[in-house]
Amino acid sequence: MAIDHGLWLHWGMNPGPSACKAHLLTATLWNHVQLGILKVLFHIDCISETMPQTSVLFSSILRPSCSGQVQPSMGERGGGASSSRDLIFQDGCLISGSLEALIEHLVPTVDYYPDKTYIFTFLLSSRVFIPPHDLLARVGQICLEQRQQLEAGSEKIVQLLKEWTEAFPYDFQDEKAMAELKAITYRLTQCEEENGTVKKAITQMMQSLLLSLAARSQLQELREKLRSPALDKGPVLKAKPPATQKDILGMCCDPLVLAQQLTHIELVSATVCLPRERVCSIHSEDLMQIISHVDSRDNHRCRGDLTKTYSLEAYDNWFNCLSMLVATEVCRVVKKKHRTRMLEFFIDVARECFNIGNFNSMMAIISGMNLSPVARLKKTWSKVKTAKFDVLEHHMDPSSNFCNYRTALQGATQRSQMANSNREKIVIPVFNLFIKDIYFLHKIHTNHLPNGHINFKKFWEISRLIHEFMTWTQVECPFEKDKKIQSYLLTAPIYSEEALFIASFESEGPENHMEKDSWKTLRTTLLNRA
Repeated sequence: MAIDHGLWLHWGMNPGPSACKAHLLTATLWNHVQLGILKVLFHIDCISETMPQTSVLFSSILRPSCSGQVQPSMGERGGGASSSRDLIFQDGCLISGSLEALIEHLVPTVDYYPDKTYIFTFLLSSRVFIPPHDLLARVGQICLEQRQQLEAGSEKIVQLLKEWTEAFPYDFQDEKAMAELKAITYRLTQCEEENGTVKKAITQMMQSLLLSLAARSQLQELREKLRSPALDKGPVLKAKPPATQKDILGMCCDPLVLAQQLTHIELVSATVCLPRERVCSIHSEDLMQIISHVDSRDNHRCRGDLTKTYSLEAYDNWFNCLSMLVATEVCRVVKKKHRTRMLEFFIDVARECFNIGNFNSMMAIISGMNLSPVARLKKTWSKVKTAKFDVLEHHMDPSSNFCNYRTALQGATQRSQMANSNREKIVIPVFNLFIKDIYFLHKIHTNHLPNGHINFKKFWEISRLIHEFMTWTQVECPFEKDKKIQSYLLTAPIYSEEALFIASFESEGPENHMEKDSWKTLRTTLLNRA
């Protein structure tokens, strides 16, 4: 459920500095994808003028590792002279090449096996230029053209296919890709010696692949159920609930425990169908939909698969719902003393999220408290000890491309890399900013160089970002799960945007002519609607 900040102005209200900051913090970066082109809704002033500066920022924090070079122990890639000329290395790193040369560099030989980071990066980025089933067909063709590979290097080819099916199993949902896979594995078994090692490895690989595809199929069924508007938005209240209804403090009064449960929701893929639960696992190839677009150089048709964007939209939807839940919990409270306590509680929860490394939930909570219906409650805020809140807002200050947040994220990343426990490994970045980074990295750098080569240095950086994110999502949550608290977070009714303003005005009446006019307009609108 995207937060429509235009509503604040629709009622003739001046949102003020806090609400303007909330607009920036909560604007939905990922809204939807049409024809594979990302529609960025993130509100950043003068973004076109600052693109070169963003590029400098990327170069400082996204230095591509020198992966993809030929490892001495693996031998050199066999092939013709034209193939070697079509690959350009710099300081041992592969930085560009023709598509055909990059494909040949992927295929193992008797005395060569590609670096694992190259396999991941090329398989991830190649879908921008060639569909997976066509790539697989070309790999099979190269193996046939160099028949010695089938006879003497079959185990290495099976290992490549195994890495492919494990890293990107959903490429093989496509019947064409599965057919190509079966064709290659059949030829490999025909060339095998009597010991049956290759055949056994192929059987195990296919069994694992089919299990992954079956799980994906079940997940897609859940996604289809969630596509109905009612479930997408979750329960929405249009008026205050009964006073007897529990609030978040009635479920959990310990900020640390609530922060841990939020971290559970961020990390753990859901197994049940709940309105705001993350009933999806984000996969590497899903994130590549951000940059799947029409390649003007060779006029490729868009290869963006809209079905793969749903997991990204669902995760973004969780952020927005959490922000609205925070605003609902504050605005629904009748007594000022209790509202003050509620605000201080959420400030402490956001602080605990920061300490854990859960920046996404932290940002959502701050955004909820900065929404206009909450930010205008001046009498309530006057009783709140805001020192801790000011520190949190400092960390999420959007100036200099969220420099303070990026510094904190870098610190959490270093802690994660040196961690001895899952508790220290937790890093949950602000998802909207992560998507923004990938998108602008894609926009700043071209896919092709002037000589026609694929700009592989760009895809090293994108792959590094995505691989790092995927590593973070695979950390096992070390906190004990509390089903009651999680159920409340995921199913508790939230106010509509109009209801938030009604509750806010009922708690603290309009203070100036603009607010009075807005309140009058809002009531008239609701009466006419009734």
